[in-house]
Amino acid sequence: MPERNELTLKHFMSGLKRRNPGETEFHQAVEEVATYLIPYVAKYPKYHTAQILERMTEPDRIIIFRVCWEDDQGNVRVNRGYRVQFNNAIGPYKGGLRFHPSVNLSILKFLGFEQIFKNSLTTLPIGAGKGGADFNPKGKSDREVMRFCQAFMTELSKHIGESTDVPAGDIGVGAREISFMFGQYKRLKNEFTGTLTGKGLEFGGSKIRKEATGFGCIYFMQEMLKHQPDDLQGKSCTISGSGNVAQYAALKLIQLGAKVITMSDSSGFVHDPDGINEEKLNFIIDLKTVKRQSLAEYAKHYKLDFHKDQRPWSVPCQLAFPCATQNELNEQEAKALLHNGCIGVAEGANMPTTIGAIQAFQNAKILFAPGKASNAGGVAVSGLEMTQNSIRMSWSNEELDKRLRDIMIDIHQKCVDHGSEKDYIDYVKGANVAGFTKVADAMLAYGVL
Repeated sequence: MPERNELTLKHFMSGLKRRNPGETEFHQAVEEVATYLIPYVAKYPKYHTAQILERMTEPDRIIIFRVCWEDDQGNVRVNRGYRVQFNNAIGPYKGGLRFHPSVNLSILKFLGFEQIFKNSLTTLPIGAGKGGADFNPKGKSDREVMRFCQAFMTELSKHIGESTDVPAGDIGVGAREISFMFGQYKRLKNEFTGTLTGKGLEFGGSKIRKEATGFGCIYFMQEMLKHQPDDLQGKSCTISGSGNVAQYAALKLIQLGAKVITMSDSSGFVHDPDGINEEKLNFIIDLKTVKRQSLAEYAKHYKLDFHKDQRPWSVPCQLAFPCATQNELNEQEAKALLHNGCIGVAEGANMPTTIGAIQAFQNAKILFAPGKASNAGGVAVSGLEMTQNSIRMSWSNEELDKRLRDIMIDIHQKCVDHGSEKDYIDYVKGANVAGFTKVADAMLAYGVL
């Protein structure tokens, strides 16, 4: 049998870009992972011979469909729906649904690819997928959102199931949207199963699910600091975003004695030098989840400056938590954080930090946690929701919080085990190698599929 050509990053990325033209977000996600995995694969020829990395970057299948619905004026509207079922080597496909005008195949493939490693790190038996639609729920009435969700699920229901593919929420898909979709799935299938996670507590949802991603991100940062050793007490923290992840990251930081000084939304950011306490955070949660208004109203209420159309990374801090969206922290902003004394960054969002920014943090040898490790808490509790649905019972807040904390501690240890170098722990390397190995070994066991 002839030997395969030596695997190089340049050659690998050239082939991937040729097969997936124009998908810049997907290219970025794969390059970040492949930078670490190609040297690892070179050390273990079994993975190279079986073309595991090439197979892992090709989704099992991609489903694209039309979604037709009527708005409140009786106009027929057309959107595009997607489900990328990326890899089910270690369990049923698992990953969120995103409703946002920016949704396209590149974004969903990057998210689905990242999900392979994130889900593997949780230790739970869940594979990876991602989906959604270019539908914007903002400004739509509840009835319009309901009609869209029902139309979307009518097609998606053909491709999912509790042992096949278990979607959850993501940007634009919260409790309201999950409820509408679960109701439609139940009606179509005439069965009550845990085919969606993020459900309401009244019909199979899990406690602390909405808190899980934000809480998990802070637990991971807590473990990184402990390893120094250090702690969160008194640390000044900048957070981007003001949605679910940012809200509960802020809450956990406040509970653990840190000082949260920024939050942001699509219109800009607010800097509160005195710190956002629980009372102020409740104001923000009401503002964003009930009133659906800009953080400019928070600034107005508390007589603070609102930094319109800006991101918070110019504000001096010790810890930073990008919790909004992809590529929201670039190399220039990373250098500003470093210049202002930042000692640690943990990603709460998916791929919020550009490759140049990651390199800047690593060159400075500060703590940097990639999202596939630090924001795995959300999918971890989604996996625990699947377990609770399967055994027809629910666990308490305390039990679930303990399980979440234990999972984040375990992920941190995996990153340390695989990412330790002479004087630095490369958490990106650790997360990528640890996440890859479990899935790759399962794929090898199945033969050529």
